[in-house]
Amino acid sequence: MPPDRTTPSADIAVDRLPEPGVSLEVLLLEGASFGTAGASGPRRPHRHDYHELIWSRRGRGRHLVDGEPSPVRPGTIVVIGRGRVHVLERARGLHGAVVRFGDELLHGDDAAGASPGWLLAGRGARTVSVPAAEAPRLEAVIEALHAEAGRGPDACGADLQRHLLATLLLWVQRWHDDAEPAAGGGADERLHRRFSEVLERDYRRHPDARHYAQALGVPAQALSRALVATTGRGTKELVTERRMLEAARLLRFTALTVGEVAFRAGFDDQLYFSRAFRRRYGEPPSAYRARLRGRRGASPGG
Repeated sequence: MPPDRTTPSADIAVDRLPEPGVSLEVLLLEGASFGTAGASGPRRPHRHDYHELIWSRRGRGRHLVDGEPSPVRPGTIVVIGRGRVHVLERARGLHGAVVRFGDELLHGDDAAGASPGWLLAGRGARTVSVPAAEAPRLEAVIEALHAEAGRGPDACGADLQRHLLATLLLWVQRWHDDAEPAAGGGADERLHRRFSEVLERDYRRHPDARHYAQALGVPAQALSRALVATTGRGTKELVTERRMLEAARLLRFTALTVGEVAFRAGFDDQLYFSRAFRRRYGEPPSAYRARLRGRRGASPGG
């Protein structure tokens, strides 16, 4: 497993992707063991500042996600969204891979019909079984992502990473749905998926929570309750989070000005956008862009 990159916070350590400029990290595991007799100790619990997919081809162990234990099962992918508190407490003979990625890689094709981002918004972790016949294809895509993550930046790299990652997430969604034909998770999860589709269509033009309740034909309080039950966040928070995600992607991957980024993400007021972005990411937009691109000396005002 990689070295501990956690940084201290008031209560729970935060684990971040390597910086600057990295939105993707792929680790290939071949017989990893820790937290067991004769192996290195486990990492301490940490809050993810990224999303994570953990593919287990074989081996055994135990995850702890938001306090809930989950066994490592061969032939599965564990999906852990950003902000979850996670530790792989122990493992023995673990073969597979870990794919970690930032918000910026989640979106980028407004014409895409399927949006598997709901997989990452649920509470705790999702464990999805991978059909044995599909495992070789899965590993081929993970290895391609690993190769792309190790390349230097070029004109094609970011788009290739996004498309390969989208392939992984769409496969995970397919396998999840094949295992649960009724779209799984009950009424709350089905409403969450419908909300996610409307959100992708309307987040730029409609920051108000009431719009989404009306579009889905449900009371606003019922929608918010369902979203809190499935994601831990209410309607307004999820809309704001999606707009911030788009802004972060545009700052990372385009040369648009901060004002243009604000407008593309649905904000009419650049100053309000800069303040909201700073609350979300802990730094103004210009500093965020400079950090991820490895530059110093950006204006602190955003």
